[in-house]
Amino acid sequence: MARSPSRPPLRVWVWIAATLALVVVAGLLWRNSDAAATESTTSAPADVPTGAPAGAVEEAWSADGDALPADVVEEGRVVVGSDHGVRALDVVTGEVAWQYTRSNARLCGLTVADGVAVAVFRTAGRCDEAVALEAGTGVRAWTRNMSLRGDAVIGSTTSIVLASGPTGVVTFDPRGNNLRWRAAPDEGCTWAGAVAGSAGVAVLERCPDDDVRVRLYDGFEGTELWTVDVPGDADPSLLGADELVGVRVGAEVRLFAPEDGALRTTLPVEPAEAAAQTTAAGLALVRTGNVLSAIDPASGSTRWSVPADGLPAAAPVETGEVVVPTTEGFVRIDALSGLELGRLPASDVPSDGVVAVVGPVVVLRLDDGVRGYR
Repeated sequence: MARSPSRPPLRVWVWIAATLALVVVAGLLWRNSDAAATESTTSAPADVPTGAPAGAVEEAWSADGDALPADVVEEGRVVVGSDHGVRALDVVTGEVAWQYTRSNARLCGLTVADGVAVAVFRTAGRCDEAVALEAGTGVRAWTRNMSLRGDAVIGSTTSIVLASGPTGVVTFDPRGNNLRWRAAPDEGCTWAGAVAGSAGVAVLERCPDDDVRVRLYDGFEGTELWTVDVPGDADPSLLGADELVGVRVGAEVRLFAPEDGALRTTLPVEPAEAAAQTTAAGLALVRTGNVLSAIDPASGSTRWSVPADGLPAAAPVETGEVVVPTTEGFVRIDALSGLELGRLPASDVPSDGVVAVVGPVVVLRLDDGVRGYR
């Protein structure tokens, strides 16, 4: 008589059920994890052609951007942010070279410094995760958890990344993930802006009695260097903290010495006109309306002035020339003398852009995107 097959012992069924449960839980955890929500690609380092733009140029490509670093060009790439991530474009073609996206987080801010793109993401109510990606390749350099306000503003200068908000600032190392220092406003006051530059970290402080002042901190140590009052009827705004610390107050731009806060000079600007600041060849370049002026940081005197509809990108002391956007295209200017070195005619150049030149390509950063001309 045939015997019916025996059933497995109860312990086997328990083991099978536990294994299946673990598989299901692991799948759910993976599906909801940061790893599953992250998509990234990398690339070889940028291979930018040598040479410079010659003669007339025209728009070769364009890219929208919801969040853009102040300087979009780094390591031969054009770095652009979107709601959920970062992408780097080939400077010649505008095609995506590498990208990093997080479907379960939103981008708080993006900056570039020291060869890396630093992106800060918001996963809940706060900007709480940061990642640094090699700007040339997209390879991850570091990640770290943070605890920044949801309205944090991200900026940088050489060797310093700055995160700022109304209740304080924090700085950290772009090549590592270590926080350097924090600072907060006086009790009852708030900070209405902050900017990092070669002079340090400048903050604009507003207090209940309507007093407004500028404070400058050492960028690496966080030591307060000086404080100056900036009285005026209109809300002031910070422009820069490099060769001079620039503040717009109503119908003028005030420029302060970085060593002691002494007022070097003022420049008039109409209330409806744009004002912006950068640096090149050891001079402070200040745009007021449709004029770009080079200011000597030691004396406050104006070295030269030229027509401009935007700014050149920041450039080191040894830079021989800058490229200035105008309504007729781009103009090459000797950075020390202001003499015109040549013109790159182009049609339909938007105003208020920042210009960088990479090999044969003129890169124009706008508030909502980037354009490449060649």
